[in-house]
Amino acid sequence: MIFRQLFDSISGTYSYLLASRRGGEALIIDPVLEKVDRYLQLVKELDLKLVKAVDTHIHADHVTGLGALRDRTHCITVMGEQARVDVVSMRVVEGDKLTIEGVALDVLYTPGHTDDSYSFLMQDRVFTGDTLLIRGTGRTDFQNGSARAQYQSLFGKLLKLPDETLVYPAHDYKGDTVSTIGEEKAFNPRLQVKSVDEYVDLMSKLNLPNPKMMDVAVPANMRQGLPQDEIARRGWALTATQAMAQIGDPNVALIDLREHSERERHGVIPGSLNAPYPDLAMNIRPGGVLYELACSTGKRLVFYCAFGERSAMAVQAAQDAGLTTACHIHGGMDAWRKAHGPLVH
Repeated sequence: MIFRQLFDSISGTYSYLLASRRGGEALIIDPVLEKVDRYLQLVKELDLKLVKAVDTHIHADHVTGLGALRDRTHCITVMGEQARVDVVSMRVVEGDKLTIEGVALDVLYTPGHTDDSYSFLMQDRVFTGDTLLIRGTGRTDFQNGSARAQYQSLFGKLLKLPDETLVYPAHDYKGDTVSTIGEEKAFNPRLQVKSVDEYVDLMSKLNLPNPKMMDVAVPANMRQGLPQDEIARRGWALTATQAMAQIGDPNVALIDLREHSERERHGVIPGSLNAPYPDLAMNIRPGGVLYELACSTGKRLVFYCAFGERSAMAVQAAQDAGLTTACHIHGGMDAWRKAHGPLVH
C-alpha cells in the first residue's frame, strides 16, 4: 500500500495520498491549493492515476485544491451531502464506501466542527478532518458548528473505534503527525469530560480568533464547481427536459457515469447503461465498450452523473476521442429530479 502524509506549513494542514500499489488508482484527502503541483509531482513519481479528491468539510483556513486537481487530472471531487458548495462530482453520506482500486474507506458523518464534517475509516486508521485532532478537537463556533453535535460524533462514534486505530487529522500546529484512539481517550484534555453539557461549556469558553484566511477561503471553497456553460455553448448539452424526450429513442444511448452506491440511493434513468466514470478513458478509446457502441450502431452517447461535473468532463473526452455526437445532461441527476424525470429504483 502507498500512504503519504503531506503537510502545508502555512495553514498547518495535513493531506493524505492513498493508493494500493504503484501504477494504480489514487485518492487524496484534504488537498491544499498551493500544494497541487507537489501532489501531482508525487503522483507522477509513483506512477499513479489520481481518480478522487476528497474534502472532509468546507475548510476555513485554506483554499481547497479540489477544483485545481479536477481541472488538471479530470478526477472526481467528493464531499459530504451536507456541504453547501456549488458543485462537486460526488456526494457521500454515512454508511457509504468511498472506493478506488484496492482501497475502501467507510464514510462516517461526524458533524460538530461544521455541519458538513465527515471522517473516513480505512481498516487500521481513521482520517478525522477537524473533528478529532491530536490532543484537541476542532472548534465549533462557526460554519453551523455545534459542540453538542461534536460530542456525539466523538463519544458516540469515533471514540468507539478500537483503541489501536490510528488517528490522522486534517491539522496539527505542534508538530505531531499521528495518534491513536486509545491515546486520545487517555490524554486529550478536551475528552476528559463527564457529560455533553460539560463539553459544551468547555468549548464555549475557548474564545479563539477567526482563522486568518476565513473570509477568503470559505467563499472560494463554496465555489469549486466545474463551469458547464462552455459545454452547453458548444452544443454538447441537453437540459433535463430535452433528455426526457430521448428515453426510448433507438438512436440514443444514455450512459450513467455514477458508482453503484449512488445508483442504489438515487435511482437511475430508465434504459440507461452504467459505465462508471473511472473507466471512461478505457471505454471511449478504439475497442472500448462505448467507442464500439457509438461507432457500430451510430447511437448518440448521452452521459449523465450526479450533478453534471463528471459528465461534462466525459463529453469533452468523448469529443476528443472522435465521438462527435456525444453530449451530456446539464446538471445531471440533480436537474433530472427537479424536472420530475422518471426514475427506476
